[in-house]
Amino acid sequence: MANVNMQVNLGGLIMRNPVTVASGTFAAGREYNDFVPVERLGAVTTKGVSLNGWTGNDSPRIAETASGMLNSIGLQNPGVKVLREKDLSWLEKHDVPVIVNVSGHSFDEYVQVIEALDDDLRVHAYEINISCPNVDAGGMTMGTHVPSVEKVVSLCREATKKPMIVKLSPNVTDVVEIAQAAEANGADAISLINTLLGMAVDARTRKPKLARVVGGLSGPAVKPVALRMVWQVSKGVKVPILGMGGIMTGEDAIEFMLAGATAVSVGTANFVNPHATADVIDGMIAYCEQYGVKDINELIGALEC
Repeated sequence: MANVNMQVNLGGLIMRNPVTVASGTFAAGREYNDFVPVERLGAVTTKGVSLNGWTGNDSPRIAETASGMLNSIGLQNPGVKVLREKDLSWLEKHDVPVIVNVSGHSFDEYVQVIEALDDDLRVHAYEINISCPNVDAGGMTMGTHVPSVEKVVSLCREATKKPMIVKLSPNVTDVVEIAQAAEANGADAISLINTLLGMAVDARTRKPKLARVVGGLSGPAVKPVALRMVWQVSKGVKVPILGMGGIMTGEDAIEFMLAGATAVSVGTANFVNPHATADVIDGMIAYCEQYGVKDINELIGALEC
């Protein structure tokens, strides 16, 4: 590992390696720490947090699909106070940057979450989640409309000077247009993709497999779409990109970097392999050693086409 520089700069957040976790797939790391010490990660991204907590959607809210899964969790979380008392208190004992995923049902709630956290030195960056498909207000409803993106990002920018990553939905006609709106209003980095909107049907019962009927599709099935969108957005913005969507191996992660990502998030893989993040990091190092790459940053946007 000493032979390869793995450090990257994601919009002002210095990461020891390019790997973090997709929000909602790793909690705050406590449950996975016996498998992968969180200090190995470039950063820990928390589960989405709202001001006072949300109960989430009714069950069933997870369904397995071919090469992936559907979820309609609905950003269930206990709120900012519990995040500070429980998760941040645990994370401060570990040498790892913390990205807090910020959720809200309104423009004001996004700002209030940041205001409730911004004096906390245990928070190193924010991921503004304007792309969750599983809530009826906020989330994707804000992230698929340019004026809404402009408003929520600008309001959040006014509330903090910490690095701010804006998480985008793939459920749009022109993802580059959305990314450019986020960049123009203060985003330090762009993360994509969140889940693709999908559904599953049980032919035997003639009922949907999810109580909410529709949910977010993630896993290897979405990787080609995610790679395409990362590549497109990298051509349209100057800020760095946090790429995600179906990353299972180190080589998957390298593909995202070649397509234009500075860092990557491992998500659904954590559910099937608790060692997934470490395997991805080790795989990236092995790739660099095999191909004589001394600095991982050489690979960012190095796709030849």
